[in-house]
Parts: sequence; structure tokens; C-alpha cells
Amino acid sequence: MPEMTGGVFWEHLHRLVAGGLVLMFGLSTWLARTATHNQPWIFRACLAGLGLLIVQSIFGGLTVIYRLPDLISTTHLGLAFLFLALVTVLASATGPVKTFESPLGEAADRITILASAGAALIFVQSLIGGLVRHMDAGMACPDVPLCLGELVPPLVNSTITLHFTHRLIGIVAALLIIGLSLWIFRVSAPKPLRLLGLLAAALVVTQVIIGFVSVLTSLAVIPVSLHTLIAAGLLATLVRIATLARLSPKAISSTSEIRLG
Repeated sequence: MPEMTGGVFWEHLHRLVAGGLVLMFGLSTWLARTATHNQPWIFRACLAGLGLLIVQSIFGGLTVIYRLPDLISTTHLGLAFLFLALVTVLASATGPVKTFESPLGEAADRITILASAGAALIFVQSLIGGLVRHMDAGMACPDVPLCLGELVPPLVNSTITLHFTHRLIGIVAALLIIGLSLWIFRVSAPKPLRLLGLLAAALVVTQVIIGFVSVLTSLAVIPVSLHTLIAAGLLATLVRIATLARLSPKAISSTSEIRLG
């Protein structure tokens, strides 16, 4: 244990939490082997999650050894988000029983597709955001909501192009997620999905605001960290919506309630 002060505190804490995560997920995988024998895909998914954690640990080591290279550091982030999505699927499929007061019917497919597309956009957006950070492109457009005083800035170098692409995909993702939330209400989806839709819409609006604040504060630590945290929360929310909609029965059963396990 080093002296936990300054930057050493955060760096070593990151490693300790990562070690605890590997142990915790290893235990989950062991439990899944016997507790979900009727759903073998869950155990296989847990094994894939362990593989992701191991590969991510390797990239974490390479990040330190090679002193934060852009692509390796961004890959490290991308693997973390992939693991988060996988864990969200597993938690949604194995969590407490959910009761839907009405079936989704044919709307289930539309919700699944929209939520999955939104999750994919957030994942890509996060990867680009990682590149923006590691390539020092965060202040390539120091003004908001315009970029260098223009709606479409002159894309004369990689940093401006990367920063503008990050903003552009963010707008597309925000519109898609808000549209998803409205669609969930339009089809009178069950209450759990309506609440998740509201959460997704609130998170994406907050994410846009925090992104603006990050630029206006010249990339202060707190808003930049919140920007990453909200992206993770948004990804998990969208993956949960897609998973619940995918598992939802499409026809009313003989009972008055439809239970989703």
C-alpha cells in the first residue's frame, strides 16, 4: 500500500476497486453456474464478463506503462462500458420479479430497437468523448452552443473535427432518446418502462447541460467527471429498457397479470 495522498490516492483507489470488482463478479459467475442452470446463456455471459474484465485490466496496465496513449486509454474506457452493458443485461434478467400490468404487444420490438440504438449511440459517443479528452480536444470549440462562432465550424484539424463530431452525435442521441421516452408513453407501456423512459430523457438532457458546463468551466474536474458518470448511467438505463422490452411477453396470458422474470 503506497501513501494514499494526492494523485496516488485516486490511482491506487481505482486499482483497489477494480480488484474488488473482479472478485465480486467472479463470485457472481460461480453462483450463476448453479443458480441459473435452466438458463445456460447467463453463465456463458458471466464468463464473457470475466474475460472482459481481464482484458480491461491488461489495457489498464498498458495505459500506465505507455503513459496514457490515446487509443489504449480510450479502449480501456470502451471495455468498461461494454462490461457495464453486459452486467445490466444480467441484472435485468436475473433480478427481482417484475409485474407488468399489461403486455407490450408489437410495441416491444420497436422499444427494443430504439433503446438498443440509443445505447449504441451513447457507447460510440463515450468512445469519442474519451478521444476528445485524451487528445486534448475538449476546448477545441471553446464556445457553446456554437463552435468557433459557427453552426458548423471549419474542420481544419483533427481536434476540431473530433470535438464537433462529439457534439453532433450527442444531439442525435438526445433526439433519439427523447423520442424513445415519448414513444413509451404513447403506447401506454407498463409503469416500470415509463419510469425508465423518463429517467433516460432526464439523464440525456442533464448530460447535454453538463457538457456545456464542462466547456464553459474550461474542463473543470467535477463537471467532466459527472459527464462520464451520467453517460454510464444513461447507457445502463437504455440497456435495461431494451432488455425488459425484449423479455416482455407479447400476448396476454390466461392470468390477469404478466410476470417478467
